Amino acid sequence: MTRIRRLAEEARLSGAVVAGGMVWLAGQVADDATLDAEGQTADILAQIDALLAQAGTDKCALVSITVVLADIRDAPAMNRAWDAWMDPAHKPARMTIEAPLVDPAWKVEITGVALAP
Repeated sequence: MTRIRRLAEEARLSGAVVAGGMVWLAGQVADDATLDAEGQTADILAQIDALLAQAGTDKCALVSITVVLADIRDAPAMNRAWDAWMDPAHKPARMTIEAPLVDPAWKVEITGVALAP
């Protein structure tokens, strides 16, 4: 039987799941929805760092990232936070799309997959 480890469990979901040699991140949103898109992105990326650390890995092990923007015009602001955070020697595959988010105050949601240790 495959061992599944659930991290940062909430009522409806886990913040991340470690299974099959991978870390699967739930969609992460900013803790402070009053921030602009750059601030929300930085907040989310810090959460991703924390989840990956809890899983025993880090952002250098990211394989794939999906960024969802409520307004695609926020892409430059999101990219500023992304560029400040991302290790240029370990860039994951990334997709950015525009879609409505559950809470209208959210500007950014990010999910991804990383290699587990």
